[in-house]
Amino acid sequence: MAQAMQRQSISLLATDGKPHPLQDTLLAITLVLGAVSFITAFFPDLHLLTSWTGLIGILTGAYGQFISETTRERFALIIGLGAAGIGFFLGMAHGGLFGGWLG
Repeated sequence: MAQAMQRQSISLLATDGKPHPLQDTLLAITLVLGAVSFITAFFPDLHLLTSWTGLIGILTGAYGQFISETTRERFALIIGLGAAGIGFFLGMAHGGLFGGWLG
């Protein structure tokens, strides 16, 4: 009967109480790469850094979404993916991944 008296806390960002080191690492990498890509997108001369960090951020974020287990991980990964995507596309518009180095 003691279980009936326990209060259930339901949160949008609740975790399942288990450690997820791989997912948390991918989450951190995606957020950092997304932030770098988004911030450097405002400087057209940094299009190489912008486009490469955006591309790698998109790939790590997509794999993180594939293996994520909690809403907290998915929510933060979407933020990082959005920033990486914006940075990637602006970097591509300013000169692309190779910026004239190839052909």
